Amino acid sequence: MRLAPWWERHERAWVTFDKIDARSQLSDEQTWWAHHPTTRNLPNALRNLGLAIRVLWTYGPDVVVSNGAGVAVPFFVIARLMRRRTVYLEVFDRVESPTLTGRLCRPLTHLFCVQWPQQQAWYRGSVVVGPLL
Repeated sequence: MRLAPWWERHERAWVTFDKIDARSQLSDEQTWWAHHPTTRNLPNALRNLGLAIRVLWTYGPDVVVSNGAGVAVPFFVIARLMRRRTVYLEVFDRVESPTLTGRLCRPLTHLFCVQWPQQQAWYRGSVVVGPLL
């Protein structure tokens, strides 16, 4: 929630997993629940692709921002097809090697942000935003 001062100024909606912490922190926000697990789970990847089509068609955001796992890829694919801007934030705890989601999202991303300078070695053109945890 460290980015709250930035996102609170914008109209927004959330797509995340239906978990206790998400329900409590997003109780007053427009939220869609993604299907999980996502790691190497083709049926849920297809469900999330369908969710991405419904959400992006219905909500129509100007920008899709994600920090990962399996939900980012289907949303970025659909966002790019709809000519929407995409911003990806690489995870805080992977410094020694790139994440699978980061590698898959990089070609689909207009702005790729990393939290550590060391992560830039894995993602050409990325921007260091510093630790956001």
